[in-house]
Amino acid sequence: MAAHTDNSIFIDADIDLVWTMTNDLETWPNLFTEYASVDILEHHEQTFRFRLTMHPDADGKVWSWVSERTLDPGKYRVEAHRVETGPFDFMNIEWTYEPEGTGTRMRWVQDFHMRPEAPVDDEWMTNNINNNSRREMGVIREKVERAARAAKPLGSEETQ
Repeated sequence: MAAHTDNSIFIDADIDLVWTMTNDLETWPNLFTEYASVDILEHHEQTFRFRLTMHPDADGKVWSWVSERTLDPGKYRVEAHRVETGPFDFMNIEWTYEPEGTGTRMRWVQDFHMRPEAPVDDEWMTNNINNNSRREMGVIREKVERAARAAKPLGSEETQ
């Protein structure tokens, strides 16, 4: 049995800008509110193995794990999974990007299952991931759209 989340957001910015900003791992602590640091452990072609470390939680605990992320820029698609699964039996994530109107639809699909001895169950983690994904996507949208506006040349349609 597995749990599943599926969240997406419209970002009013060109797909290449959204792709570039959201796949620049070294800048994730500035892009996401929950990550304190990202350490790239290995990099081979379009595959990155990295350690994510979160800011301390309400109890002061710092969570950290290793993930692997493979980018497919031609399809605007990313497949990722946790290497150090911690309380998860497994955690797989797919990011996709699609042009939509004047911008981009960014989507995160996560499939996972909590270990029986984990402090929370699949239902709790599903709610937690949905809440965090929606919050983080909103923050990312704001930062990417701000960057898109800053990149527009003077005299463009938006500034006239």
